[in-house]
Parts: sequence; C-alpha cells; structure tokens
Amino acid sequence: MTVAGLLQLAFVIVVLAVCYVPLGDHMARVYGSGRDLVIERWFYRVGRIDSRRQQTWVGYALAVLGFSTVSFVFLYLLQRLQGVLPWSDGKPGVAPGMAFNTAISFVTNTNWQSYSPEVVMSNLTQMLGLAVQNFVSAAVGLAVAIALIRGIVNRRGSGEIGNFWVDLVRGVVRILLPLSFIVALILLTQGVVQSFRSGFDFTTLTGQGAHSVVGPFASQEAIKEIGTNGGGVLSANSAHPFSNPTPLSNVVEIIALLLIPVCLTRTYGTLVGDRRQGFTLLGAMAAIWATMLTIVWVFESRSDGIASRAAGAMMEGKEQRFGIPASALFAVSTTGTSTGAVNSAHDSYSAAGGGALIWNMLLGEVAPGGVGAGLYSILVMAVITVFVGGLLVGRSPEFLGKKVGQSEITMAALYVLVMPALVLAGTSISVILFSTRGFQGNSGDPGTPGSIHGFGEVLYAYASAANNNGSAFGGLTVTSDWFQTSLGIAMLLGRFLPIVFVLALAGLLARQRPRVREAGVGSTAVVGGSRSVGGGGGSGSVALDARVEATTGPAADDPSTLPTHGMMFGALLVGTILLVAGLTFFPAMALGPIAEAVL
Repeated sequence: MTVAGLLQLAFVIVVLAVCYVPLGDHMARVYGSGRDLVIERWFYRVGRIDSRRQQTWVGYALAVLGFSTVSFVFLYLLQRLQGVLPWSDGKPGVAPGMAFNTAISFVTNTNWQSYSPEVVMSNLTQMLGLAVQNFVSAAVGLAVAIALIRGIVNRRGSGEIGNFWVDLVRGVVRILLPLSFIVALILLTQGVVQSFRSGFDFTTLTGQGAHSVVGPFASQEAIKEIGTNGGGVLSANSAHPFSNPTPLSNVVEIIALLLIPVCLTRTYGTLVGDRRQGFTLLGAMAAIWATMLTIVWVFESRSDGIASRAAGAMMEGKEQRFGIPASALFAVSTTGTSTGAVNSAHDSYSAAGGGALIWNMLLGEVAPGGVGAGLYSILVMAVITVFVGGLLVGRSPEFLGKKVGQSEITMAALYVLVMPALVLAGTSISVILFSTRGFQGNSGDPGTPGSIHGFGEVLYAYASAANNNGSAFGGLTVTSDWFQTSLGIAMLLGRFLPIVFVLALAGLLARQRPRVREAGVGSTAVVGGSRSVGGGGGSGSVALDARVEATTGPAADDPSTLPTHGMMFGALLVGTILLVAGLTFFPAMALGPIAEAVL
C-alpha cells in the first residue's frame, strides 16, 4: 500500500510539473491579451459591456459584489421554486433556511452542503444552479487574483486594475470550460456516470426493491475539482463509486483540484516579468503541503496494538479501493485548496490527522489555495512578510518596486483578521449555546472524552465555512436554524470581505509608480510609460513599464530593499504564515485536536 501510495504521489507531482509551464503561460496570455474571442464579444454585446474600459478598485469591487448578489438571488429562487419547475423528479422546493445557506455556499465557492444532494436537489437545480456557480464563482477568484497582480505591475500610477466582466468571461470560456471538458472525458473512461436520467429501480440480493440515483455526475465532478468548489451531487461526495470509481479517477481528481492553483504561480511570475517570484511562492506552498501530507499520512498509517493492526490501522471511514495513502493525499489537497471535496470521512481520522486537516485550513489555505484565492492570499502574506522583514533588517519595505506603507499594510492586516474573527467567534458562540449540543451526537456529551472531539467538529465547521472550503467533520448535524444562518454568514463574510480588502490593496498599489534601479547604480528612480502584455492595450490588459527593460532590473534586485525571491524570502514567508496562524489558533487547537491526541 505504501509503494502504491508513493507511486500515486509521484504521478501527481510529475503531471503538475508537466502542466506547470504551458498552463501557467496560457493563463498569463488569457488575461494579458488585448483580443476578445467571438463568443466573448457576443456576451459583451448582450450585457452592454465595454470591454475596453478599465476599472479602479472601487468599480471592480462593486462589479464583483453586484454579480455575486444577482447570482445569490437567482440560485435562492431556483431552489425555492424547484417543485414547480420541469425535471424536478418529484422533489419539492428547498426549505428557506437551507436554500439561503446553499445559495451563499455556492456563490462564495464554498459549496458547504447541509443536505443530501440526491434527496433534496433535482437535476435541473444541480445543473442550472449549482454547476453554473461552480464555474462563475471560481472565475471570480481568478479575476480578483489577476486584479491584484495588475495593481502590483501597474507602472502608470493610474489606479486601474482591469475590467471584472472581461476577466470573468475569459476565466470561464478560456480556462475553466476547456479544462473541465478534458477532465470529464478522462473520468468517463473510468466509469464515472454521466446521464440525464434521474435514477432507476433495481432488486437487491435480498429480494427487496431499491432506487439508485444517477445524473450528469462526470461533468459536475470535473468542474467541482477544477474550480476547487467541492460540492458533490451525491452525499458521499468523491467517495461514491458513481463519481470516483477507480484509483486512477481518484488521482485525476487530485490533480484537477491542484492544477490551477499550482500553475497560477507561473502565471504570476510571467506577468510581473520575474519568474523567480512565482517559483518562490510555489516553493512556500509546496513546503507546507508536503509537511501536512507527511503528518496526516504517518498518523493515519499508525496502528498501536494487536487489535488496531488486525482492524487495518485507520481504515474506518476510508474506501478500500483508495486506502490510506490516497485518502491522505486527497484530504490534504482538498483542505489546502479550499475545495472541500472528500473521498473519505474526515471525522474518522485520528486526532492528530484530523487536527492537521483543520490546521491546513486555518493557515489560510495557501498551500496552494483555491482557484485565484490561494494566489491572492499568499501575495497578501508576502506583502506582510516584506513589511515585517524589511523593518527587522533595516530595509525599505517595498514589494516589486511598490512601497508598502501604512495604507497598504492596513488593508493586508484587515484581510488577515477576517477569517480568524469569524472562526473563533462562530466556534465560541456555538459551544456555549446549549441548543447546539443535540446536533453533535455522542461527541457533544459534556464530561466525556467525546466532548473534546465535539469541540473539534464545531471548530472544523467554522474553519471550513470562513475559508470557503466546504468539507466537514461528519459527526456534526448542521440543519438547525443557528448553524444554517451562522455558517451562511461566515461563508459570506469570509469570501467577500477579504476580496474587498485585496482589491483595495490592488488599488493602492496601482496608484503608485514603481521605483527601478538605474543601470550600474544602487539608487532607484520612479518611471512612467506603459505597454501591454499579449499585444494591444485593450480589455483587461496588464500594464507593464517599457522603460524597465532599459535598466538592470526591477526594484526587487535593489540592495536597499528586501528581495522577494529566493530561499530566504520563501522561508520568511512560510514562517510568517505559521506564526500568524499559530498565535491566533493555538489556544483553540489545544482545546480540541491537540487535547484529543494527547489523551
């Protein structure tokens, strides 16, 4: 089993390495090009969008929030009216609280599910509502990440960071749709179901009648992973043989959820004109991901005592066709990418293994993070690292030629504070409300060892919601009004408050003119003038400075500033991420997973 697991891990790494350069550069061309495809121009005409118009961070943020609000209203109404719409398969409209929670969940790219999908949602709701949001919510994350990069590389001081509508359409049409199509075809060869039927009746071995649900699973499984969404069409999610039947399909799905977040570091390096920057971010992500995978793999493979060895180590809650290594690889990747898809029951993991999965989310899901969200999250942490590290060594806090002053660090700090506030407030309020104990099963009984695990279940729930992850410790029932509402609010604020702060940071950086080092001189100078990546100065193009080429390099190479590439900065970045999360969440972790592991 260990050899098979290592081979699968090697296969994942090799495929990601092969795709890194072509996909990363393709995404850079997509967002840097000044040309629109025919189908994109059709969308712009219908929406009366001027694709050549650039937006400041305020306009960009209003467009994101406006689009997301309309998406929420549409998805909520679709669920409520499900019973009177075609192709409902006899399913009634979704209850108000559940519809509210689900609409927020899918619009925020969280895909938290407080229901059994095959029982509650019709195929029409799954395809027209949930699957569509899987595409567009992922495209929103990509757009915000690209907007931040534009703020960093804007050389004119104009404050413009692109056009949200152009970025949204391009992300769907040129990136998410083609990749999802390829992944869906591969999954079909492995036996993943793709049907427009609602189900079929059959007779069991005992002679009793039963009903099996089928639907367009392969297509939705593909975008679920490619878009780091996670919400499945079956309650067993990616553990169900209709969605993930073979070890090969399992590996393909792991690659799919890691693919865009990993390759976006190449996109970043290409767009800023210094690929060392992207490699440094990738190295930091890989270090955290590898460490977490090692911890979970080791603790899930342990079996102390004859009885444990006879029971097959920690195989409870895991599929026999995957085993511990493939389950651990999937679990670490899904909690590190804000995906939330699962091929095993995280609630059945060991205290240390399950605690590592919680910790993986509490790090901010930057290893490698969700589609777009992972990149802008680690870039915010990089800005904080530059500020703190620069002050410690007596160097000017600058990030790729842009000064990190009070306003910039304020936006970065506000970004960092949102998720911990939501997680800790939601968890603490929930555990002191006696009405929540009935929803924790045996884990909520006070005075028992299970109560420690019950605390971990609640902590996991709010960490998952506030980080837009969507996975859960299955022992916690979240159908009460309190959990539906509070987790919905955590998902809403955990998605859009950070986006607003990221866009505000992008706007502040875009208003600055960068400083570059003069040829042969250690001093720096402010420059102006611009050109566009990919030809043309049109829709969403990234402004770069033409005069930088005449110098020896950007201010990142200036000895008076802290370099933002290389092993030293990568180590500082990882240390900052761990320090922020450790100081914030160690007390909560000590009350739950750490205490459970020690006892």
